[in-house]
Amino acid sequence: MSNPTQASQAERSNHDTLRALVKERAYKEGKFILSSGKESDYYFDAKKVLLDQQGSRLFALWILEQIESRDLHPVAIGGLEIGAIPVACVTMALAKFPLRTFVVRKKTKAHGTGNQIEGDLKRGDRVVVVDDVITTGESTMKAVRALEEDGVEVVAIYSLVDRHEGHVADFQAKAAIFRPAFAIEDFRRA
Repeated sequence: MSNPTQASQAERSNHDTLRALVKERAYKEGKFILSSGKESDYYFDAKKVLLDQQGSRLFALWILEQIESRDLHPVAIGGLEIGAIPVACVTMALAKFPLRTFVVRKKTKAHGTGNQIEGDLKRGDRVVVVDDVITTGESTMKAVRALEEDGVEVVAIYSLVDRHEGHVADFQAKAAIFRPAFAIEDFRRA
């Protein structure tokens, strides 16, 4: 892009296209049981967008715009298995700066090296944590806690959608570094 106005228009267009993809492919109304055990009258099947070439590319571009606009300089991007894996890998591939990926296992590996975090991270590294859908933030915080216990600095948390359903206290404490691409209000019928 030759000027900031053109770049801004392209970013808005990408964001609008991503919103349309989420609404068309991922947002469902009905009766659903969430991973938290709560019942809900709507559901986001974000894998329908994040395992799609166009959807994952658009979300990754949005994440890269956020990273660049906030001047974060992370060395890696990742999060809790499985939601973070596709978008972290696509974001790494599209980045115009050195960026690695990592995955935080839900449970520490019982064999081999016994790692909970897979990837090349060192104490003091600055990282971005990604997730597909945030309900309470508890799943995302599992990744954040594991990283922080290893001395890694989480500089941002991004998600495709925030359901706005009462974040747990330790996730709420990270509110200053959390940005969702969309909130539930972007999709619910009036």
